[in-house]
Amino acid sequence: MLSGLYLITDNNLDGKLLTKVEAALLGGTKTVQYRAKDIRPDERRDMAEKIKTLCHAYKAKLIINDLPELAHEIDADGVHLGQDDISIVRARQILSHKKLIGVSTHSVDEALKAEAHGADYIAIGSIFPTDSKQDISLVGIDTLSKVRKAVRIPVVAIGGLTPERAFDALSAGADAVAVLSGVMADADPARAAKEYSLLFNRNKPAPNGKVLTIAGSDSSGGAGIQADIKTITLLGSYASSVLTALTAQNTLGVNDTYMVHTDFVMKQLEAVLDDIEIDTVKTGMLSWGGIVSRVAKVIEDRSLLAVVDPVMVAKGGESLLDKEAHDSLISRLLPQSYLLTPNLPEVEVMTGIEPRTTAEMVDAGRTLQELGARNVLIKGGHLNGDATDILLLGDEEHQLTHQRFDTINTHGTGCTLSSAIATFLAQGYPLKRAVEKGKRFVSLAIETSIPTGRGHGPVNHIQAAMQLLHEQVSIENS
Repeated sequence: MLSGLYLITDNNLDGKLLTKVEAALLGGTKTVQYRAKDIRPDERRDMAEKIKTLCHAYKAKLIINDLPELAHEIDADGVHLGQDDISIVRARQILSHKKLIGVSTHSVDEALKAEAHGADYIAIGSIFPTDSKQDISLVGIDTLSKVRKAVRIPVVAIGGLTPERAFDALSAGADAVAVLSGVMADADPARAAKEYSLLFNRNKPAPNGKVLTIAGSDSSGGAGIQADIKTITLLGSYASSVLTALTAQNTLGVNDTYMVHTDFVMKQLEAVLDDIEIDTVKTGMLSWGGIVSRVAKVIEDRSLLAVVDPVMVAKGGESLLDKEAHDSLISRLLPQSYLLTPNLPEVEVMTGIEPRTTAEMVDAGRTLQELGARNVLIKGGHLNGDATDILLLGDEEHQLTHQRFDTINTHGTGCTLSSAIATFLAQGYPLKRAVEKGKRFVSLAIETSIPTGRGHGPVNHIQAAMQLLHEQVSIENS
């Protein structure tokens, strides 16, 4: 069964093909299609052999584009043919019956014909406009859905597939999504591939997705690692944890803090990552510079998708990080963040900009991206009026507004939001949808909060999870 992220290689103009392919495989690519017509046959074979070695090391398939002779020569896993290439019958004569043959199609009729002639899978596209090919015909999501219903073999969606569009293609029935520039042209192919690969978690049984939280403990249970584990578990994923600090606190405030030694933090982290295949990471309170730098290095070395909640300023305004930790967060951790989720006081600390309007929030967010954050969610809860957050997805800009509730029971909202986003990402939602669902979860948790203790109480995680699940079931049944 062919499924998962299907990577199509570029023309290697920058000479980094092998490096990018290996990064994409690290990010979860399941199939690599090697395209190379315009180079010398000996160079083409040499490169194909090297890519095959990488693919097999990562238990991925190697498909050769258009050239069954080359696929046979290097014992690749199969060949992919266009409508104008040799016939499936002839390709099967060159290859063994155990090898895969895929065919590019553009309609239901072409897909049925390819299946009838013995194709093992078909590619259908272009689903959306794409920059990689100018002379394409668009088929759209509707045709993809019709093809899925018409054929019994695996269907690969191709063409213009951003993660958001790939999610739609998978919802329409695609078994795999083929991506070229979305990974190969990205400055970070491993994380780009991971972003696509996580989309295939959508139909896995509960617990769906594995989330690691690296944060401090809140003895009152409202925030920190306790809020993270509640959120991850109640939303249906598996939670593991690395403890960075202990606090003696309640709803009235923090009485004392005990920092976990950096070496023991790293022992926890390595023990989890060496055994459990983590989908996403959420970081919270990291205490001091040594922990920040070493956690950032692990995230970098393993190309993890990290939702970074930069816990820098307490509700009362006091700093939660010393200067070394502050500097390490900006110089080391921020560039490794897949999504950075600061509130306005934290934005000011990191950028020197004190946003008072949504336009200024956008400017500050762009500054954070220039400092290295891949995507940024600036939480606007400190502004007056409805709570408006700014989400910057690469070059895209989105405003997300939710009702503000008149309650003091908001302890742990930042921890809850970032861990909810990490959870929905691990479950196969693209980032914008994960953020929207995370915000909805937090809004419900605030709205249904009940007084606990004599101070700022926690949000209601369990009621929010139950209500969100009810909403989701209602949508699916409508």
